[in-house]
Amino acid sequence: MKVLKLSDLDLAGKRVFIRADLNVPQDDAGNITDDTRIRASVEGIRLALGKGAAVMVTSHLGRPKEGACTPEDSLAPIAARLGELLNQPVRLVSDWVAGGFTVAPGEVVLLENCRCNKGEKKNDDALAQQMAKLCDVFANDAFGTAHRAEATTHGIAKYAPVACAGPLMAAEIEALSRALENPKRPLVAIVAGSKVSTKLTILRSLAEKVDQLIVGGGIGNTFMLASGLRIGKSLAEPDLVGEAQAIIDLMKARGAEVPLPVDVVVADELSALARANQVAADAVQPGDMILDIGPKSAAQLAYIVAHAGTIVWNGPVGVFEYDQFGGGSKMLASAIAHSDAFSIAGGGDTLAAIAKYRIADQVGYISTGGGAFLEFLEGKPLPAITVLEARAAG
Repeated sequence: MKVLKLSDLDLAGKRVFIRADLNVPQDDAGNITDDTRIRASVEGIRLALGKGAAVMVTSHLGRPKEGACTPEDSLAPIAARLGELLNQPVRLVSDWVAGGFTVAPGEVVLLENCRCNKGEKKNDDALAQQMAKLCDVFANDAFGTAHRAEATTHGIAKYAPVACAGPLMAAEIEALSRALENPKRPLVAIVAGSKVSTKLTILRSLAEKVDQLIVGGGIGNTFMLASGLRIGKSLAEPDLVGEAQAIIDLMKARGAEVPLPVDVVVADELSALARANQVAADAVQPGDMILDIGPKSAAQLAYIVAHAGTIVWNGPVGVFEYDQFGGGSKMLASAIAHSDAFSIAGGGDTLAAIAKYRIADQVGYISTGGGAFLEFLEGKPLPAITVLEARAAG
């Protein structure tokens, strides 16, 4: 994936429009409860300011009704926090689409919630053209929205004089390309979650590329069913057993593998007080719920991970929120942390596991985009990236 990068451009005196992802959680009083995304966006803004640009930043926040921006929808708290992080004032500009405001080189303004503009979500062409007139350079630095074709993620990139990727977006593109387009082998994917149905296209897509496809959670239970194992009252999707079998067969035909557990951790209920029992994978009783892989299985998977060239991780393999069902996820996390392979991880539960086991510094790249990360794994083109590629190609 070849795109122009903000870091490579001469920005002196230029008007730079940055689409950031500042969609942060807030409490009922409007206080920001987690400013991770704001802090992440600072790099691109500082880069443009440092090159002498006049900087405009916008983002969506929540799900406002188009054409009606209420106080709850306002980026005002984000402007205040951004100003603290940048150590300079950040002015909030409302009703900005038609222009009528000024930004001096070295100054940064925050343009009010872009989803309040009529036509934003539908990628309205006239709106995109108006926005493009505000800038000399458009930089998309919001990978988390890359799977959506909206006016500030896609349309404006068609019409701005120059369209490029900000540093966050550029890093995502580089990491994803490295992991799936030309990976060092063996390529190992870990895909876990409650439902096969939500990740079926991802599993199919990866089955054609990877050397080992590790499945866990309800997905893993469905694959166990497909291979003839009993799973008691475990979470699974029996109607998708055929799909799981097709993926196993596809992998086998390529000389690749879906390694299934040899032992599992079961309980008769899912709760913090539930007693965990380790049993062989072929000894699950009718009243058992499989809530984790067992230590032998975890050791086998850790061996696979240790010898991988590239690792793609989406989802913990057990109910890791409860420690008695977190052994498999913990061992896999440790194996990924200590592996020499390039690793890329994404998805909410995966990030929670990375935080719990404190391995963030030992993962090659942590993707910030949940939906965009999953759609990339599916092999779908991401509109916000394809338009940047098209502009770079001229």
